[in-house]
Amino acid sequence: MVLKRSGNREPFDRVKVVEGIRAACKGRPVTEDQIDDLGEMVEDEVRLAAAAGTEITSSVVGHAVLQQLKALDEVAYMRFASVYKNFDDAADFRRELALLKRS
Repeated sequence: MVLKRSGNREPFDRVKVVEGIRAACKGRPVTEDQIDDLGEMVEDEVRLAAAAGTEITSSVVGHAVLQQLKALDEVAYMRFASVYKNFDDAADFRRELALLKRS
């Protein structure tokens, strides 16, 4: 189960994760196999965290996606981050880009 920001709990849905990844990767040189693999890696990470006793929140899932996207495609990373982190203006993009470049 995933604890949402609203306080609701819902089952982990890999399809939902993959759809979000696919949207972030639209028009990028990322294959369907890479998207599916990324979804599988996120699911594995979530399962490991749950097995270790970590409460699975939407934040944990989002962070796992961001970590994988960072290595795959920086533009897709920024797109996903802009939705996940609720960017409000260009300063949010600049700040996130600076963080991306430092890592």
